Amino acid sequence: MTYTSSTVRVPDVSAVPRHIAIIMDGNGRWATQRRLPRVAGHTRGLDAVRSAVDACARRGVEYLTLFAFSSENWRRPVDEVSFLMRLFVTALEREIGKLHANGIRLRVVGDLSMFDKKIQDLITRAETKTAKNTRLTLTIAANYGGRWDIMQATRKLVEESVAAGSPVEVNENAFAQHLAMAYAPEPDLFIRTGGEQRISNFLLWQLAYTEFYFTDTYWPDFDADALGRAIASYTERERRFGRTSAQLEPQSQNADSLPC
Repeated sequence: MTYTSSTVRVPDVSAVPRHIAIIMDGNGRWATQRRLPRVAGHTRGLDAVRSAVDACARRGVEYLTLFAFSSENWRRPVDEVSFLMRLFVTALEREIGKLHANGIRLRVVGDLSMFDKKIQDLITRAETKTAKNTRLTLTIAANYGGRWDIMQATRKLVEESVAAGSPVEVNENAFAQHLAMAYAPEPDLFIRTGGEQRISNFLLWQLAYTEFYFTDTYWPDFDADALGRAIASYTERERRFGRTSAQLEPQSQNADSLPC
């Protein structure tokens, strides 16, 4: 299933965001403050991932996207990158059964060619095992970058045009179908933990009309209550998508929807 761009069509808005995207920042600083090695923060951060997945599933969120490893994170110290790869393998081996048992579908997006064959095979098996689950779609962005996503979508459009033997119509909807997350609606709520206030090359196209929420809380401490505060902030916002508040007043009287 694919979705129309929010700059083309006004999406439906509900009290609970359908799609939450999170940059899980602050693992290393969490560990440093406790005089622990940085990798200890990443291990603890996996507990926060479990908490976020569980809380989103319970609240009725349909899509949760987590920025686990950016295309720029290869610049980190070699030892830390190696640990992150091992942690990724461990998570794929240990967590998939639990996700499947709870009706959660796993998708992994990014340039997966950079990972070794073991990780690629684990990803394939995990995606296949959970493919029919519908309670929540959990997307892990790994070796992902927003600019990479836009470029790979552009290449696919060009290849489609060449294969057709004639120019393919290029518009927002046609382009969006080739993005890595064409299967999901654009995020309603973007959260970044750890105190930074930037999107760091994450979902550049998809965040055009997303509501942003920044918190100083480090990711290992971001629990279900912290997620609840982020969602509460979202529900207080007026999502206009280019319209005026006056245009939304008739909708605000509808008990089945919030002002958008």
